[in-house]
Parts: sequence; structure tokens; C-alpha cells
Amino acid sequence: MKCIVGLGNPGRKYEKTRHNIGFMIVDELAKRNDWTLEQKKFKGLFTIEHINGEKVLLLKPQTYMNLSGDSLRLFMDYFEIEEDDILVIYDDLDLPPGRMRLRQKGGHGGHNGIRSIIDQLGTKGFKRLRVGVGRPSVPMSVVDYVLGTFDKDQQEHVQEAINQSVKACETWFEQPFAEVMNTYNVKS
Repeated sequence: MKCIVGLGNPGRKYEKTRHNIGFMIVDELAKRNDWTLEQKKFKGLFTIEHINGEKVLLLKPQTYMNLSGDSLRLFMDYFEIEEDDILVIYDDLDLPPGRMRLRQKGGHGGHNGIRSIIDQLGTKGFKRLRVGVGRPSVPMSVVDYVLGTFDKDQQEHVQEAINQSVKACETWFEQPFAEVMNTYNVKS
């Protein structure tokens, strides 16, 4: 079983914001595979698919970023998902736009969505796909920055990161995560 969780905030107001890169990637993955996240339960939108006889679950928590763990905990409990089968996709201020990094585990790094998941799961042992959104080039609050949209000069890099992230997810359906990390951490 594989469970891919994209983090973001629900609603049109947040649709294209930096904080919603996780939603954007899950949406693109679903689109490319002709899947639809139409099921509403567990405080989220999700779909259950099958690839090569293996169950693949996509989840977009609808709790707002800071409570993402609430949705994932309910989802994990219901589907009996092991932490090792989870990949969480989210924005990272410390990576420039267009860069991505896969990790086996780690801390929250100040990201409130990841902090919520760690608190709810009681572990840091889930896989992550961090996608760079960069830091503001002018003085502004982090909240205003991540809730803003990508600058025009960032959009091409962000689209490339979305494409590479989708490919990394699809590769994980076929290969061990360590191999996916070796392949995609080098390219980004």
C-alpha cells in the first residue's frame, strides 16, 4: 500500500498559493493517471486506486495546514496504513523554487503542517517530499509569503518541480523509496 498526502489549505482563496504546492502535486498526479479525489471523509478529499495490484491512496486534508495531522490520523486508522507507507508532500522555505528533496524521515523544520502530523502520529518516521518555495526577497512575514502566489519568474521552476515530484511519486509505485531518493534528489 502507498499513501500520498499533499498538504495545503482548502478553498479557492488558497488554490495557487505557495503553501498549497502539496495539493498542486497531488492534483497533477491524479490528473495524469485519470483519477479523481471525490471522496469526502476523514476531514479530507481522497481516492483509492490500484497499480500493479497494490493499493494507492491519495489524500488532501481539508483541515487547513496547521491541523493536517487530524485528517491523516483518521485516514491511517481507517485504512490501517503503516507510517512507512506514507509520503507527505509540502512546501519548504529553505529550498529555492523549483527544487525538491525526498527524505525518509525528519523533524518539522518549523512547518506547522508537518508539526501537526508528527504530533498526531507520534513519530517522525514518515517519508517526505519537500518542494522549494524560497524565501521572500523583500521584508514580509512568512505567513504572508506562503499564502501568496508564486512570482511570474518562479512559475516555470515551480512547474518543473511539480513535474519531477509527480514522476518521483510514480517511480515510488515501482521502486523502493531509497532508489527514488537516489534518482530524484540528484536531478533537483
